[in-house]
Amino acid sequence: MQQRLPSLLPHQILFAHRGARAHAPENTLEAFELGLRLGANGLESDVWVTADGVPVLDHDGEIKSGWLRKRPIGELKRSELPEHIPSLLELFDRCGTDYELSLDLKDEHAGPVVIETIRLHHPDMLGRTWLCHWELPTLLSLRPLDADVKLVDSTRLHRLDGGPERRAAMLADHGIDAINMRGPDWTGGLVTLFHRFERAAFSWDLQHDHELDNALRMGVDGVYSDHVDRMSDAAARLA
Repeated sequence: MQQRLPSLLPHQILFAHRGARAHAPENTLEAFELGLRLGANGLESDVWVTADGVPVLDHDGEIKSGWLRKRPIGELKRSELPEHIPSLLELFDRCGTDYELSLDLKDEHAGPVVIETIRLHHPDMLGRTWLCHWELPTLLSLRPLDADVKLVDSTRLHRLDGGPERRAAMLADHGIDAINMRGPDWTGGLVTLFHRFERAAFSWDLQHDHELDNALRMGVDGVYSDHVDRMSDAAARLA
């Protein structure tokens, strides 16, 4: 059995992917609340901004209008969205702020709006909010907006131009806090490399017991799963 490697963070984060997606309708307040009850200490979602400037949580970012037509969330006001789509502030109202929050920025306006919304209403949450994006220039534009909010490079191993060590050094130089790659991309050696540059290592799409066990054992700092019960059980096995 692989020796358990240390994580960089004091506590490994168990992110309920789109809430407890395997147990309740995704990206609903019920799913987020259930994820925390099942043992997650982190929530994950995708964030968009409405036409009237409200950050909301949804995966696709499009709303059906009529039989066939779909309209982007960015063209609609908050009041025009279906009731099941929560705003960021509604998430905090229902679930509080005692957890880590990972948000995929799906809208070009989302990063600054999310930072300002949290700063105005729940500033203590900034240091536990992880903003994820697949383009480094977008992340770099957010760092001057707040020193506490966490920024995450969402990528894949084959996209690391120049190799993992060069990417880790660049993230450290520019204040990008973590890298998030799909489960199969990670090895214990890669996790250790990013930890050497004091960058957190996140792993997504871990749905089975052996995947979760392996990731947590290699010292990954955050894992994302639809199956919150399995994720919680894996953490308990390695406690």
